[in-house]
Amino acid sequence: MSNNILFSKIVGNSEKHLLILHGLFGQLDNWGTLGNRFAENFTVHLLDARNHGRSFHSAEMSHELMAEDLLNYIETQKIDSVDLIGHSLGGKAAMYFALEHPTKLKHLLVADIAPKAYAPHHLEIIKALKNLDFSQIERRSDADDQLKALIKNAAVRQFLLKSLNRKKNGIYELRFNLDALSKNYNELIGQNLPDKKFEGETLFLGGENSSYIEKGDEILIHRYFPRAEIKQIQEAGHWLHAEKPDEFYEISMNFFKP
Repeated sequence: MSNNILFSKIVGNSEKHLLILHGLFGQLDNWGTLGNRFAENFTVHLLDARNHGRSFHSAEMSHELMAEDLLNYIETQKIDSVDLIGHSLGGKAAMYFALEHPTKLKHLLVADIAPKAYAPHHLEIIKALKNLDFSQIERRSDADDQLKALIKNAAVRQFLLKSLNRKKNGIYELRFNLDALSKNYNELIGQNLPDKKFEGETLFLGGENSSYIEKGDEILIHRYFPRAEIKQIQEAGHWLHAEKPDEFYEISMNFFKP
């Protein structure tokens, strides 16, 4: 077992445990509001993935290692089995975990990602982040101004800037490990699942306006997850949990049946 344990925020006090893992460039705070709602029925573990948020940095990054991080966390917490939500990259890690450690999992909810490789569409984001001149950043708006040249979408910029952190010396930094994410990017958008099946209860929940889960993915999903349900939240995009939190919560709770 690795000595590196994921940073978490734990809310709620139930014998039932729910782990939530965010996506690329995210952090556990992305799930804070929904986490508090789930805490009415679960002990909720909001996790920072490796190389994100307050979790440890590592030069290595893969779905397999992220799944191993989940196992290490669960064993450190002395939990027998959990329900698990993974969004986007977190969903890839959650899928890998389910296939390798099925006895540790009661329900698997994969949010807006499929078990397939994706085209590289974060390259402009990575370039913009690498171009940040932290010596010229005195406030968040300065960083936003620098990002505007390559990232036109204000919502995407605001999402990224949630990981902007002011150090004790007053200099800003990004909480996520951009070098490691960039170096391992092709691995992270690839499809590296083990050739196994998870026979447990599974829900793939996508956004109607997102292209991450397409109609043709159903066969692929059922190859790995034979019992999977596939549902959509209407008028939601890739950040479906943030755009439609009430619908996400209701569908999730009907699935978990706590």
